[in-house]
Amino acid sequence: MDDEFNVTYLTLGGYVEVKKYRYVYFSIMFIVYILIICTNLTIVYLIITHRNLHEPMYIFIAALLLNCVLYSSAVYPKLLIDFISEKQVISYSACVFQFFIFYFLGSTEFFLLSAMAFDRYVSICKPLQYPTIMRKDTVVVFLVLAWLVPACHIAVPSIAIAEAKLCNLTLKGIFCNNSIYKVLCVRSSLITVFGVIAMLDLAIFPSLFIVFTYTKILIISYRSCKEVRKKAAETCLPHLLVLVSFSCLSVYDITIARVESNFPKIARLIMTVQIVLYHPLFNPLIYGLKMKEISKHLKRLFSPAKIIGCINSVLLK
Repeated sequence: MDDEFNVTYLTLGGYVEVKKYRYVYFSIMFIVYILIICTNLTIVYLIITHRNLHEPMYIFIAALLLNCVLYSSAVYPKLLIDFISEKQVISYSACVFQFFIFYFLGSTEFFLLSAMAFDRYVSICKPLQYPTIMRKDTVVVFLVLAWLVPACHIAVPSIAIAEAKLCNLTLKGIFCNNSIYKVLCVRSSLITVFGVIAMLDLAIFPSLFIVFTYTKILIISYRSCKEVRKKAAETCLPHLLVLVSFSCLSVYDITIARVESNFPKIARLIMTVQIVLYHPLFNPLIYGLKMKEISKHLKRLFSPAKIIGCINSVLLK
C-alpha cells in the first residue's frame, strides 16, 4: 500500500498547471490558514480566560472552534506542500489517514452542534432544571462522545479502504475525501454498509435531532414573553447559521461528490473552496459577532487603547 496518487488541482478554468501560479496559491492559502488558526483560537482563548464564559454553551463553542482548527489542519499542511512541490503526490496510507481525519472531525461537528441544541433546549424550555441537567459531568460526557463515537464509526470504513485493491492511481481533487472511492477496483459491501450507517448515525440523525430541538424552542419562545424570544434569538441563531452552512457542504460531499462526472467543474471548485476556506472562517465570524458576551470581550481585546498599550510595551522592551 505504498502507491502514490497524482493529485490534480481544480481551478476556475478547469484543470491547470500548478507550477504557473504555485507561489501565488501558496501565499493565499498560507494566509487563509493563519487566519483560520488565529480567529478560531482567539475565541477559544477568550472562553478559557474569562470566568463568565465558563458555561456549557461557551464550552461547546470552544470545542467546535478547536475542532475547526484540527479539521483545517487535516488539509492545509499537505495542500501547502503540494503548491511548492514539483509533483503533487500522496502515499495511499497518508490518503486513507487524511480521509479518516476529515470525516471523523466533520462528524464531530454535527455531534457538537447537537450538544449545543440540547443545551439551548434545556436553558430556554426548562430553565429551572438547567443547573441540575447541564452539570460539569454532563458536559464532559457530551464532549467525549462527540469525538469518540465518530472516531469508532469512521475507523471501520477507513480500515476497509486501506486494505482494498487499487485499480487507479490518479486522484482528482485537492484532498482525500469521497474521491478516494474512485481509485478502488470494487467497493466492498463492508465499505458501503458502514458508509450508510455512518451517514445515518453521524449526520442525518444528529441533524434531525437539532431540527426537532430548535422547533420545540421556537414553539416555546413564540408562546413566551418578549425576553424569552430575545434570548432564544441571540443564542440559537448563530448555531442555526453554522448548522445550515455545514449541512449544505455535507450534502454536497455525501451525494454530489459521488457523481463527479455529471457535476460542472466550476461548481465542484466552488464547493471544495467552501469546505477548506469559507466554513473554517465562517464559524469564528458568526460566534464572534452574534454571541453578545464573546463580542464584548473581542471588542475589549482589540480596542485601540489595548493595541496601543501592547505596541508601547513591545517598544519599551
